Amino acid sequence: MLEILRKRRSIRKYRDKKIDPEVVDQLKEAILRSPSSRGINPWRFVFITDKPMLEALSKAKESGSGFLSGAALGVVVCARESESDVWVEDCSIAAIIMQLAAESLGLGSCWIQIRNRKHSGHGSAEEYVREIINLESGIKVECIISIGYPDEEKTPVPKDELEYAKITMTE
Repeated sequence: MLEILRKRRSIRKYRDKKIDPEVVDQLKEAILRSPSSRGINPWRFVFITDKPMLEALSKAKESGSGFLSGAALGVVVCARESESDVWVEDCSIAAIIMQLAAESLGLGSCWIQIRNRKHSGHGSAEEYVREIINLESGIKVECIISIGYPDEEKTPVPKDELEYAKITMTE
């Protein structure tokens, strides 16, 4: 697990290669195995491989989402807010679990924050995503995870560059 954490980086450039359905099934299983506060599982996931829809979603916010158009898969991570007061945390955990699973399967990924972000000066990124994927009311969008075969190499952050000063230890 530590090796996966060392290797995982935010990948924003992808090869033009589809992800095999068996690999997508493994990502689905991984995300559904995510822990959730009190086992409520308020999250919902929309897996998207349709290129025109990925292109539309790549315009979800002013910056930081354009690379989604080059991904083989986009996963909208959302939740029914009324089911849990910690839906944001549950969605965040699920999203990172899927990113780590993607890394273990030889895929790259990147988090695209949607919640509390603007869309091109009018409305929110969440409203834009909601409309594109036709989400039912009561569902809140946390993020979109772009996934694909990397077309860029990023070296792991060296251990001696980690911010150990942010850790306090008591005995």
